[in-house]
Parts: sequence; C-alpha cells; structure tokens
Amino acid sequence: MKTRKFGNIFDVSVLGFGAMRMPTAGGAVDEREAVKLIRYAIDSGVNYVDTAFFYHKGESEKIVGRALKDGYRHKTMLATKLPLLGQIRTREDYDKTLDTQLAKLQTDHIDFYLLHGLNKRNWNDTVLKLDLIGKMESAKKAGKVKHFGFSFHDDHETFIKIVDSYDQWEFCQIQYNYIDTENQAGVQGLRYAASKGIPVIVMEPVLGGKIAAVPEKVREIFDSHPIQRSPVEWAFRFVWNHEEVITVLSGMSSMAQLEENLQYAENAQAGLLTEEDLAMLERVKTEYQKLRPVPCTACGYCLPCPNGVNIPENFRVYNDTFSYDMESSKGGYAWIPGGKAESCVSCGECDAKCPQKINISELMPKVHARLK
Repeated sequence: MKTRKFGNIFDVSVLGFGAMRMPTAGGAVDEREAVKLIRYAIDSGVNYVDTAFFYHKGESEKIVGRALKDGYRHKTMLATKLPLLGQIRTREDYDKTLDTQLAKLQTDHIDFYLLHGLNKRNWNDTVLKLDLIGKMESAKKAGKVKHFGFSFHDDHETFIKIVDSYDQWEFCQIQYNYIDTENQAGVQGLRYAASKGIPVIVMEPVLGGKIAAVPEKVREIFDSHPIQRSPVEWAFRFVWNHEEVITVLSGMSSMAQLEENLQYAENAQAGLLTEEDLAMLERVKTEYQKLRPVPCTACGYCLPCPNGVNIPENFRVYNDTFSYDMESSKGGYAWIPGGKAESCVSCGECDAKCPQKINISELMPKVHARLK
C-alpha cells in the first residue's frame, strides 16, 4: 500500500475506508460482511477508517467499533464526525455526543474528529455561536480527540472563509472528482488548503457511484482513448494525480469493489495522468453535465422527508431519463420504494440539508411532471 505524508502526523494509505456505504441485506447493514471488508482492508494496508454519527441510521459507528476489536484498533487511524445538523443545540450537546460516539466506537479516543458537513449556515449559527472550536480544543487537551478538522459541503467562497477563520486546522475533507472540479471547494479550494499546510482528504471520488456505471455516450469517449481502463480506475487516478490530496475515501460495499480499489491504489501517484488523459476526462465531464441535470450523489442527508418522499431515488430515475432510454427509465418511477415526487409539498426542509445545494423542493414538481 502506497502512503502519503499526513502533515507531520503519520504516513496515511492513499486509499481510506469510508463506512457510509457498507453492504446491506434486507434494508440493514450486513454486519458480518461489513466487518470482513473493514478488516480485509486493514490487513491490505489501509490505515484510515472514516465513519460518522448518522451513517447507516446511526449504526455505522457501532459496526466500525466492533470491526476494530481484536487488535485492529491499533492498526488504523479512526475518524468520525460531530453531527451538526439538528444534533448540537447547546455546548453541553457537544460533550454528550462525543461521549456517545466514543462508547459506540468502543474506544477512549478518536484520532481524527471532524465538524461534519460545514456550510455557511451551520458555521455561523452553530460552530461560531456555540464556540465549538473551543470545545474541540478542550476535547483534544483531555485526550478524547487527537486531531480535529472539518468536512465541507458549500461553495468555494465559504470554504476559503472557513479555512482562514482558524489558523490551527489540522486537516479538512472535501468532495472532489473530475466532475466537481469547479463545484463546492473545487480545485481552487484543494490547492488553497494545501498552500496553507492543511492536509486534504477527498471523499466522493466516484461521485457516490454515479460515474462508475457509464451511459453509452460516455462509454464511447472512454473507448476512444488508446489505453483502456475502467471508469472507476480513471476516477481514482484523476484524484491521486493531485499531489495535494493526502488520501481518498471510498465507500466500498463489496469485496469485489475493495479488491479492485486496492489494485488501483498500487499505481497511485501524483502526476500520473498525461495531457491526453486529462483532455479525455474533460470531454467525459462535459458529456455527464449534459446527461445528468441533477447532481445528486444519493448521500441521503435530505432524509427522512416529512412526507415520505424518497428524494435520492426520484432524482436517480429522473436523471436516468436523460442518460438512458426515456421510456424504460420512466418505468422505474412506479417502483420507487417510499414516496414519489408527487407527494412533495415543497416545505423546503430538505433544501437546507443538501450538501450539493440542490433546490429539491423546487425540482420535485418538475421530476413528477417528467416521470408521471
């Protein structure tokens, strides 16, 4: 396993295990398989495991904690996140939540603790208002947290503001892939954080799997390149091509995915892509932007909807009508588990939760009009 310098802290594996998309069975996490995957990854050299309070409806941290028993806790750095969305209303909530997470993870400390999903709203209304930076510093002094940083979902300007607002950030985590070079923090944010000496962890390298199974027009562009690789390998190579990226998190939900990603990691290095490679990926990006009008990654942060709408699934089917055959894709609308777009009352509760800043309540009537 290749590694990169995580500041002066340790050498981190170029591939990190993200516990947001663990294998499921019957609607719940297949714990036996999830533990098997996490331990196999660690045995293969992965030394960074990332989870969060809300992942898998609160079960992810528990399962990660059990996976890291039997000596595995000492073989890896453990990262989790402070849930800002609706969870932290007082300074006391910080301590209660952190202690709950330590118990779920069955550990006395968290190696890398993140303020989860920072954006302009929760930065001003929660982090600054409650002085959560001070709480993070206190937790670090107490030994409950070794290093702290933040994950981010907002625009570039907000990212720069947050980076500049505190001079002791130890790391940050951003969404980055060849589609999102100008979205959210983007390539400018990646380079800016690195210029400030802040290690950058990348999430969503395959955009929640959206750029893994490619439509025909995108496949034609990949096939035109003289070197044939899978779309997933191209996606990882693009991110690893940036020397500013410390590690790339992948939500691997099967042994096949894990083994493939481990193989890709063997060739991870900065400057890996040629000008021809980058030009091809730029053409792919342009085609995707035509085919997928809603940039939903199916992260589920918008859920639950008070009216039962399965927002990510509605967007998936809607996007498919642009990427694939219209009529066959529309047929999927009848089989959406949970509520269809027609149940949306445009209450707007989901809009503030979406990391991609999608105007969900505005789009849902359009989704229904196209799919009905």
